[in-house]
Amino acid sequence: MVRRERVMRMSVEQPLWRALAGYRVLTMLYAIGLFSTAHERAERPWVAIAYYVVLAGWTLGSLPRVAGAASCTRQFLVTDLTVALAGILLTPLAYAHQRIVDGGPTLPSIWTAGAVLAFAIKGGWRWAALASLLVGVANVVQRGAFSRDTVHNVLLVCIASIAIGYVVEVARASERTLARALEIEAATRERERLARDIHDSVLQVLAMVQRRGTALGGEAAELGRLAGEQEVALRTLVAGG
Repeated sequence: MVRRERVMRMSVEQPLWRALAGYRVLTMLYAIGLFSTAHERAERPWVAIAYYVVLAGWTLGSLPRVAGAASCTRQFLVTDLTVALAGILLTPLAYAHQRIVDGGPTLPSIWTAGAVLAFAIKGGWRWAALASLLVGVANVVQRGAFSRDTVHNVLLVCIASIAIGYVVEVARASERTLARALEIEAATRERERLARDIHDSVLQVLAMVQRRGTALGGEAAELGRLAGEQEVALRTLVAGG
């Protein structure tokens, strides 16, 4: 059990969760930085400011949620993705349509990828594909049409998240196999230890019966002789095994 717990602590998921937490904070700062350098271009800057207040509070407040698979629940994932999608769809309210057509970033910018990656790490490549699809639809809706840049960006997020999700699934399967092998190894060693103890005890009893039977004589001597034969046979079996 100790070795299995050691394997679980060495899980490949934990570095991914830590990286995701760092990514979310950095991309949140990046999105706010983009706005601060181009806020004069916003038609309704208060929309962007309100969203970034929510985004900053959500990102920092949800850091414990992305500390591991157990704390990252489905409800959290749905809410997290909703924050990303809301930012994408609010972009036309904050900026002029021409800026969007020219390829300007959405309000959450690359922070959105963090929400998709959370799906990938938690649920594997299928969850990642679903989240990527929703992000792609939101980008098309806010832009009003398909474009090469939009498709390119969505595909990058989709491919990266699906790849990470697949790697996580393979790693989990490998860890389960290793943990099971360690359990079998530990159980086998325990059975061998118990078998040695039992063999030693039985041999001692047989030897004692032989000595006592020989000393008592009569029928007890015959019983002692049989016990001696069984002792010899058992020792031969143990030595051969």
